[in-house]
Amino acid sequence: MQRLLIIIRLFKEYILGASLILLSLLLLSLNDNSQIRRIRSITVGFVGALQDAVSFIPNFFALRLENSLLRRTNVDLMDEVNLLREAKLENLRLRSLLGLTEKLSYPVVAAEVVGRTSNPLRNTITVNIGSDDGVKPNMPIVTDEGLVGRVVATSKHYSVGQLVTNRDFRATAKVQRSRVNGILAWEGGDFTVLINVAKTLDVNAGDVVVTSEVSRMFPPNIRIGVVASVTEQPGNLFKRIEVANSVNFSKLEEVFVVQYREDPEQVQLEEKVLR
Repeated sequence: MQRLLIIIRLFKEYILGASLILLSLLLLSLNDNSQIRRIRSITVGFVGALQDAVSFIPNFFALRLENSLLRRTNVDLMDEVNLLREAKLENLRLRSLLGLTEKLSYPVVAAEVVGRTSNPLRNTITVNIGSDDGVKPNMPIVTDEGLVGRVVATSKHYSVGQLVTNRDFRATAKVQRSRVNGILAWEGGDFTVLINVAKTLDVNAGDVVVTSEVSRMFPPNIRIGVVASVTEQPGNLFKRIEVANSVNFSKLEEVFVVQYREDPEQVQLEEKVLR
């Protein structure tokens, strides 16, 4: 109470002035004199005109809130657009893969790539299917673009695939146009190579390379790539044939494991002859 009295004593002039102004306004509002009514109407008109004049000035806080809401809506819409774009791309990829399954004459198991090695000389991928899904070592891995590689190890629910661009990968391949056979390998770099092709055989740049019928591990006629260059090597009986792979290995997301196994009767017979 004492503190309140001190405050009143310090600001008594302001308090008195405010009280008198309020009393004057009260008396004006209660007075019904014609002159007072005229003053009231002029005052109301002036205040209205003043409000109209300053109404174009934006409310800072309202604009700030509106801007925040618009930013949040924009982020939500961008997320939705990205999801729709991703769904469209996935749909296109799956349609292409579906077309591949209709072309292959062997059962296939669809898989997603869930891992890959970072060692450029030992290129492998990990897929989310394994022995419980019927996957076994040496089964081919393909996409709608062509040959990806082969399975080298499995667990119950996962498999590791050796890519075509792996130092240890080998496949029997042929030139589709001239039926020339060779061994597909990777020596590093941007291309695979078709080795053991004699200089006298017919191979040209632009020829399509596919898997061969004489391969034990891969079904025939799976696309591998296109011949990028053919080089005659002095003092060598074989040509150097570089093949541009059809598969973009950096963008692998969905693949198929082909449930293809070599014919045991053929293997036994060939091994018997070799012994």
